[in-house]
Formats: sequence, C-alpha cells, structure tokens
Amino acid sequence: MSIDIINPANGKTVRSFNEIDIHEANHMIEKSYHFAQQWKFTSFKERAALLEKWAQAFEANKDKLAHMMAEEMGKPIPQGESEVDKCAWVCRYYAEHGEKFLSNIHPQTNASESIVTFQPLGPILAIMPWNFPYWQVMRFAAPAVMAGNVCLLKHAPNVTGCALQLEDMLKDAGAPEGLFQVLLTNVEDTGKVIDHPKVAAVTLTGSARAGRSVASRAGKALKKAVLELGGSDPYLILDDADIKLAAETCVNSRLLNTGQTCIAAKRFIVTQKNSQTFTEYMVELMKTKTYGDPLQGNFDLGPMARKDLRDELHNQVEKSVKKGAKCVLGGSIPDQKGCYYPPTILTNVAPGMPAYEEELFGPVASIIEVANEEEAIEVANDTIYGLGAGIFSKNTERAKEIAEKHINAGAVAINNFVKSDPRLPFGGVKQSGFGRELSHFGMLEFVNIKSIMVD
Repeated sequence: MSIDIINPANGKTVRSFNEIDIHEANHMIEKSYHFAQQWKFTSFKERAALLEKWAQAFEANKDKLAHMMAEEMGKPIPQGESEVDKCAWVCRYYAEHGEKFLSNIHPQTNASESIVTFQPLGPILAIMPWNFPYWQVMRFAAPAVMAGNVCLLKHAPNVTGCALQLEDMLKDAGAPEGLFQVLLTNVEDTGKVIDHPKVAAVTLTGSARAGRSVASRAGKALKKAVLELGGSDPYLILDDADIKLAAETCVNSRLLNTGQTCIAAKRFIVTQKNSQTFTEYMVELMKTKTYGDPLQGNFDLGPMARKDLRDELHNQVEKSVKKGAKCVLGGSIPDQKGCYYPPTILTNVAPGMPAYEEELFGPVASIIEVANEEEAIEVANDTIYGLGAGIFSKNTERAKEIAEKHINAGAVAINNFVKSDPRLPFGGVKQSGFGRELSHFGMLEFVNIKSIMVD
C-alpha cells in the first residue's frame, strides 16, 4: 500500500512512499541483528565519536529538518529549529556521560570480587509518534546506540518523510549500515516485528490504547518494553500564586506545538480566590496568538497534524459544552483550508466531561475552579493519567512538599512548565505508561544488568 503524506496546512499530498511487506521487514531485522553482534564490541570512545557526528549533522541540516516537520505535521519553524537543537544536545549528552553511566560497579560481597556490568540487548524496536518527529526518536536512539544497541524505527505514517530524512542524515554522518533502519510497515506487520525473536525489546511513545496493544504483544513474547503514553497534565494555581506568571506560563505550555504535546499543561486547577483573574489573563493572552501555515509566516500555532485529530478535538469540546462547560474563547472550526483549530478556553469544567476526563491533544485549555489547596490536589490526581504536572505558589517549600508527596506524576514543575531534559528521567505512572527515558535511568532500560561473582 501507499503511504501518502498530506500537508495539514492545505490538504495537499506532498509525497508518497510504499509500505514494505513482512518479508522485507524480516530481512532488515536480520541485518540489524547481525550488525548488533559487531556493534556491541565497539568502544565507548567510538560510539561517542559517532554521536558527536550526529550532533553536527543535526546542526548542519537544521533548516531542512525544520521545514520537513512544518510540511508534514504543521510545526512552526522556530519550534522545529528548537527541536533539532535539542536532538544535537541529547547526542552530545550521552557522548559525554554514557561511559560513566555504564561503568562497572564493584560491590562488596562475600565473594573475592563482585562486578555489576551493563551489556547491550541488541536490536531495539522504537514505535514513535508524529508530534516531535526527530526528538522522540533521538531521545531513544542516542542512549541506545551509546549503550551498544542498534535501532529499528517504526514511525507514524504521516511523518514518513521525516523518518527517512533522519535515516539518510545519520548514514551520511557515519552511521554504519544496520545501525539505524526505518521500517515502513503497517500496524499488523509491526506486531509481527515485535514477535520476531531477534528483536530484543520495544519502546513506544503514543496513546494509552497503542500502549496496551504493544505491552500485550511484548509481554506475550516476554520482551522488555518502555511506554511513554498520554497525559492530562494538571497545573495547580494556588492562593498565593503569581497569577500573571502562572497565566503566561500556562498559555505557553498549552499552545506549544499547537497544543499537541503529551506533557503540555492541559487542566488548570485554580483556587476560588484567583479563578476570575487567572481566567481573564488567559483569555487576554490567548486572544493574541496567531495561527497559519508555518511555511507562509511566523505564526504562534500551525495546523493540527491531521484532520481526524482536529475533528476529534472539536468533538470533545462540543461534548463538554453540552454537559455544562462554558466556552469563553474559540471553540469553532475556522472556515478555511487546513486542519486549524483556534486557541480555546473552557470554564466550568467538571467530572463527566471530556475536558475533565480525557486528554485534549490540541490548543484547548480546561479551567477547573476549586475551593482550596486540598481540593486542588484531589482534582489533580483525579485522572487516569500521571505524566506531568505544575504548581504555582510563592511558597516554594510548600510547593516542593506537594510535588514530592501528593502529586501522582512522573514530573512536576514549580512556577514553570514541564519540559523533557536529557539530564532528567522522563516518563509517567498510571495510564501514562511505565519505564523511563533520558538521564542515567533511561539508559539502563535497554541493557542487561549482569552480576559477576568471583570466588
């Protein structure tokens, strides 16, 4: 079958590719496995040198990569350039620290010598989403390659051009044949790739539904899996918050990548004291945000990545309004070509509404008024998700205590919004998945932690 790439800004097909069948996929897996038997014996110095070349390649191709993202999934060009810079950063981070992270440990035991060593697993299958076409891949690939693993990438179909461009760029930057390959498989055949005995493990970034499917398949094959799934991130604006700072920060987080970010601020839980002022600030700020074709101007938002995603978001907004939410800004599909959706604010959001219960993956803010701090914490945790969260308070010690002891999430930002960072572990709890990416902890997900005891 053909994979057609449609520019979400205008609905035009910009390029097409052919899917591969399972026989070709199996050939690529075999190639990956055979190369893995060589790569695992390379030195950390050699792997670090390759990652530095990759970092340089990202910097040299920044404009090309950013334009490809804009064309295939609608990302504003400055945000695409920042994403490319971040890919270079993660390459250099693991080039610098990877050897230290995986150095042998020598615990004291009853044996004359005890060693804990970290060995690569082999080919790792990464099933990646469209919203950060390069960063999502490299935050897996950089530590995996530095650990001595090899990569098989199944990317989202609508960013197939980005996936192949990434593969070509990495090869041009010195990636040996078999180290990094893109699989243009369909959903059914991707499941068979997970089953393949020479695929060592799988990592997925995507929806909870996709996570359940991949976890089930990997579990049946007794393979390690790391899942980074959705989020409906709560941001608590407490009585003593700096309301202007909170509103500015929350708007920036909510609208980043046109709101299509798993760790974007999504549910704004505001104490009664500040609810009206915070809402007024948010409306004022979001009114100023522009949207349009990122290849035709410097807009704050681009189109949403696909029409079906835009239509589903609008359906969630309409259902919420029918159940009692109040739309104080936006909420209508623009009468123009492209998958656009305006910055939208819903108030009076309550349990039972999609705006309260579900992840809204687009530029829609849900404002929930609560009586006090205790209720704010209760509402923050009243979700099936647990990826990120934020707390705004001038009492940073109390905010830290709430973050550490009371919020069920993988990351909490205080007086800021959550960002992924190579130096910090990234992942969630509950239906936001399991396992961690990035930092020392992420690097340990795809190695065999082996104990050696010498009598």
